[in-house]
Amino acid sequence: MLLDATQSQLVLIDYQTALMPVIFDSAFVCANAIRLGQMAALLDVPAWATEQNPSKLGRSVEEIGALGLRTLSKMHFSAVEEGLGEWLRPPAKPVVGNARSLPKHLQRASQEPLHRNAIVLAGCEAHVCLLQTALDCLEDEFEVWVVTDACGSRTERNRDAAFDRLAGAGAELVTTEMVAFEWLRSAEHAQFKAVHGLIK
Repeated sequence: MLLDATQSQLVLIDYQTALMPVIFDSAFVCANAIRLGQMAALLDVPAWATEQNPSKLGRSVEEIGALGLRTLSKMHFSAVEEGLGEWLRPPAKPVVGNARSLPKHLQRASQEPLHRNAIVLAGCEAHVCLLQTALDCLEDEFEVWVVTDACGSRTERNRDAAFDRLAGAGAELVTTEMVAFEWLRSAEHAQFKAVHGLIK
C-alpha cells in the first residue's frame, strides 16, 4: 500500500518556539517537517498545523509559520479532541431544495470533493500529542501515516516507545523521503525536480 497524494492530508503537530529547543535532534526533526509542508504545497496536498497551549509554549517556529497553514490552537493533547477531525473530514452539507426539485436520478452528481482519508502526521512530542492525535485518528477510521524522521520527543526512549505503540495500533511508519517519492510516484511528475530539490 502506497501513499497517494490525491488521497492525503498533512498535519504538523506542535513545532513550537518553547518546545523545540528541548526536543532531541530538534534541528533535523524541524527541517523534515518544513520539507513535508513545502512538498504538500507543491503537490496540492491539504496541510494543517496545531499548537499546544500557545500562551505557554509559544507559536509555531518561524519556518513552520511561514508555510501559512491553517492552525488549530488546543489544550487537549489530542488535536482530534479539539476538532481536528472536522477539519480532516468536514460534515456533509445538508441537501437543499423544494417540492419542485428534480428527482434524485435526474440530479447532477455532487460537486463536493471526495474525502482524503490518508492522514500524514508528524510532530512533537511523539509520545504525547502526536501519539494521542494518531490514535484518535485511527479510532475515527482514518489511515494514519507517521513520518518518523519528522517526529521528536525530549528523549529517544519516549520517541521510540511512541513508534512501537503506533505500529502496534495500525499506523504506517514512514520517512520524509518515503512520503516524497510515494506522493510523486514517477520521475516524470511535473513537480519531480522541485520536490527532489527539497530532499537531496
